[in-house]
Amino acid sequence: MKKFALFVFNGDPLCFIHVLLNALDMKAKGHEVKIILEGASVKLVAELGTPGYFLTGLWNKCLEAGLVAGVCKACAAKLGTLDAAKEKDLTLLDDMSGHPSMATYRDNGYEIITF
Repeated sequence: MKKFALFVFNGDPLCFIHVLLNALDMKAKGHEVKIILEGASVKLVAELGTPGYFLTGLWNKCLEAGLVAGVCKACAAKLGTLDAAKEKDLTLLDDMSGHPSMATYRDNGYEIITF
């Protein structure tokens, strides 16, 4: 089993769908996977999980599987989605000057993949 940390910086929903699909695929193949929303991707938080939004089904599957590590606290604050992240009970990641630390994931054996 391998461990993967998917750091998502891109806020394009058509990119994000590939993050969700790959995370589910990796999990199905026995790997440990964590999705970390960073940068512009935090703008998607308000829509994710909303009924009728085209990513909601995949997003909910990833949440239920425990694949979503959380959301960058600094980026969510800067881009106006901090309240939405809190309302959705998403973990706010801030161990590196308000941002999630890639080094922490590397130190814990994760291969970093960025989107």
